[in-house]
Amino acid sequence: MKKILLIQPSPYDQNHMPIKKKRLYFVGLAMPLLAAMMPEDWETEIILEIMEDIPWDTDADIIGISSMGHGVIRSLDIAKEFKEKGKTVILGGYMVSIMAEEATKYCDAVVVGDAELVWKDLLEDYTKGTLKKIYEKNLEKGTLSTPLPRFDLIIHKNIGDFLPVQAGRGCPNTCSFCSVACLYKGHYIKKPLEEVVRDIKQIKNLGFKKFLLLDDNTFSDREYLHKLLEEIKKLNMEWMSQCDIRIGKENKLLKELAESGCTTLSFGLESISRESLVGMNKSWANPAMYPELIENIQSHGIDVSTEMVVGGDGDTLKSIKMTKTFIEENKISVPRFYILTPIPGTKFFKEIKAEGRLVNDNIYSFDGTQAVHIPKNMTPQELTQAYWDLYKSLFTYKSIIKRNILRKEFLKKPGKYLFYSIVNLFYKYQIKRRITPNIF
Repeated sequence: MKKILLIQPSPYDQNHMPIKKKRLYFVGLAMPLLAAMMPEDWETEIILEIMEDIPWDTDADIIGISSMGHGVIRSLDIAKEFKEKGKTVILGGYMVSIMAEEATKYCDAVVVGDAELVWKDLLEDYTKGTLKKIYEKNLEKGTLSTPLPRFDLIIHKNIGDFLPVQAGRGCPNTCSFCSVACLYKGHYIKKPLEEVVRDIKQIKNLGFKKFLLLDDNTFSDREYLHKLLEEIKKLNMEWMSQCDIRIGKENKLLKELAESGCTTLSFGLESISRESLVGMNKSWANPAMYPELIENIQSHGIDVSTEMVVGGDGDTLKSIKMTKTFIEENKISVPRFYILTPIPGTKFFKEIKAEGRLVNDNIYSFDGTQAVHIPKNMTPQELTQAYWDLYKSLFTYKSIIKRNILRKEFLKKPGKYLFYSIVNLFYKYQIKRRITPNIF
């Protein structure tokens, strides 16, 4: 029987060592989905590197490696090492999809875009000995269909109390720095409701009471979301997802979200500077409205998580410092930040390079924790320092208590906010070691 080893890599820390944790909460969906598409005469093993060692002496015939965010550097290093051992290596995921030609230097084949569309052809070519360097097929319209994920391969590992489900891929917005915009070019492709419900039921039957709705923007299709919420409500589970902050204007929809069991929504707010958002092709977002929208979402019993970047065209050292006040005043339990980074393949990378503002052309050092471009209102060194200063200022005991304990919702659900406080303390520990908090 042939065998495939699927690896979800861990990103590197500042000492170029893979980050390790005892438990992984945010489990990826790609590997269980690919496992479900393997023919019956193949054995499949999944390794979650952040809490498991890679079996370098594996007897697997194919090594499949995902790439996500700044963890792509580790993905390429793993690929190189297995290539040196004579293994057939396949790379896939968002990051190698937008820099496919570069990725081909490190593997036998790169899957660009939606793997479900090419996986069968790739395996047939492997069997015939005719692997191509790049397999590319992207969904641009219609619907997305996937098999039931093979969660049986990972539920025995030390994972969190929820599993992922996917509803849609892509986003109608085309922010210039975003890898999703590069791949889907403003399209949003949905799974049939029946399949989403089928996948949630599988998670429930496995004994989980929560799920993470993986979707680049659940607010992309209101009619679809409305129908989905009706179905989710019947299943009596808690869930989390991410979407567009403008959902904060939609009282009826927010009520339906809360009634369906939605507990947390994550938003890419990016910046409190309007000029920075315009520079990122995100002018549809108005930071002056953020406090009102966040308060309304929270008033419906839904927690708000945020992802932001610093170093946009409108950012100044003062505005980055003011971001701390914004996070505290809006009671953001678990904020995360990155330095705005021109990822190769994105529109932002092309703009920065054309303007001569790229100060570091070693793309393998791009990890979102150090400035690699010249910001308009500060030096790259000042930006890097301001980024870490912002993190340190928010992950003090005083700020953690202010954001998680001294809030009106605390007495209603103390356990939840105490859990967030523990997450904050772990992030504080990571920041002290210059490890940027993330969901890996």
